[in-house]
Amino acid sequence: MKILVSGASGLIGTELVRHLSSRGHDVVRLVRREARAGEVRWNPGVDEFSPTVVDGTDAVINLSGAGIGDRRWTPAYKQEILRSRVATTGALACAIAGATRKPSVFLSGSAIGIYGARGDEVLDESSAHGTGFLADVCEKWEAAAAGTGVRTVLLRTGIVLSPRGGALKKQLPLFKLGLGGRFGSGKQWQSWISIDDEVRAIEHLLTAPVTGAVNLTAPSPVTSAEFTRALAKVVKRPALLPIPSFGPKLLLGAELADALLFTGQRVVPNALTQSGFRFEHSTLDVALRHLLKA
Repeated sequence: MKILVSGASGLIGTELVRHLSSRGHDVVRLVRREARAGEVRWNPGVDEFSPTVVDGTDAVINLSGAGIGDRRWTPAYKQEILRSRVATTGALACAIAGATRKPSVFLSGSAIGIYGARGDEVLDESSAHGTGFLADVCEKWEAAAAGTGVRTVLLRTGIVLSPRGGALKKQLPLFKLGLGGRFGSGKQWQSWISIDDEVRAIEHLLTAPVTGAVNLTAPSPVTSAEFTRALAKVVKRPALLPIPSFGPKLLLGAELADALLFTGQRVVPNALTQSGFRFEHSTLDVALRHLLKA
């Protein structure tokens, strides 16, 4: 397949491009800098994106967006989080809609943040949307993907585990020193997926007969306390002291800390498993041992 990918330089995009290329697909990366071989330059929201770039592709995968946890949520950065998702998605959707030879599928990024903070409630793709900044962003993000005229899948991704980036990379140094711990009460849910299963699931959805929202999370979400115990066990270090809320809130800001660390969602991947996908890492212990070569 000839596949156009935006957000190809991010954690997921980098691994996805490598995986798809190794499987024999022709991957074209959308980039903002000067384009090299196998790339197309674009600047959504500033330059017009021609539908001819989409013509003749078999699939378009949209993974663009400013990092949710990269910096404090100032009003300006919150606008960037929203704009970077909606502008990119809208530009791609318009290009697909206007293409003469449309791709067969549009896989567009989203996140489980759309469900909001829901305590112990088990959430699948039929669950109502929640409230809060991330839920609002995800709603607008998904809405921007509409109207393409092709099969569209909304990739509601959870916490992606990889030693090369994201939350796990940030936590590992502390845990290896024996300084890791649960956040707050430890009762908040963490819906995770290994980077390997993330990219395999995206490849699966290129051809699986699925439309609409799909939760990209492992089938066994865990609490913060359970995650802490599992990671400490794998790195063979103690993790006894909880991390009180005031520290991260002071460092990150209360809104960001609450959204990422002290609240969560208990999400299950019903649509993905019903489509025939099989996880390689369905439990956290198996995932961590694989990722950390333990």
